[in-house]
Amino acid sequence: MEELLCTIEFVEEDGIFVAKLQSPLGGLREYRSASFDEILDQVMIELQQEFEGVV
Repeated sequence: MEELLCTIEFVEEDGIFVAKLQSPLGGLREYRSASFDEILDQVMIELQQEFEGVV
């Protein structure tokens, strides 16, 4: 059975990257950065912390 764990949306607004992350555990969060690599790191860290220990 499939279960939706999270949704992630990446957009660029006037040279600023925005990541919108939504999950049942953490709700809706938004991250902004001028660097796409930095925003990917932020999202990755957030997801690792949220799903740590979930198998």
